[in-house]
Amino acid sequence: MQRFDLATENDTARLGARLAAQARPGDILALHGALGAGKTSLARAFIRAFVANPSEEVPSPTFTLVQVYEGGRCPLWHLDLYRLERPEDALELGLEEGFLEAVCLIEWPERLGALLPERSLHLTLGFGPSDEARTLTLDGWQDRPLS
Repeated sequence: MQRFDLATENDTARLGARLAAQARPGDILALHGALGAGKTSLARAFIRAFVANPSEEVPSPTFTLVQVYEGGRCPLWHLDLYRLERPEDALELGLEEGFLEAVCLIEWPERLGALLPERSLHLTLGFGPSDEARTLTLDGWQDRPLS
C-alpha cells in the first residue's frame, strides 16, 4: 500500500497523470471516497493525460453511468456508479468487455459488489488538513509502484 499527501489540486492532477502513464488494457482503477473527496478531479486528470489532450472535455458520467474515450493506448471507460441501483445493472453497460479490453476508471466501485474484479487497483481519497488538501492511498499494482 502506498500513501500520498496531496496539498493542492495540482498535486492530485500530477498523480493522475502518473497513474495514466502506467495504465494498461485490462486495468481497473476503483476510486473510493466521500462526496467532495476529489474522485472526479483525479479522474479528469487521469483521462486528460491518458488521451494526451489537456483540453479534453471530461463530463461526469453521473447520469449516463459510462463515458468512453478513444485516442489513448486503448479505450478508456470512465464510470460513475453513484446512481446504480443494483450491481447487475452494470452488466447492461457491457462492463465485462470493458474489463478485458479497456482501462476502466470507476467512481463509486462499491456499487458493483462482487462484480468488481479482485485485481482492481483501489485508490482511496480522503480529506487533508486544509480545504484543498487530500490524502490518497493506493492498494494494488505492486508490480508498478509510484514513487
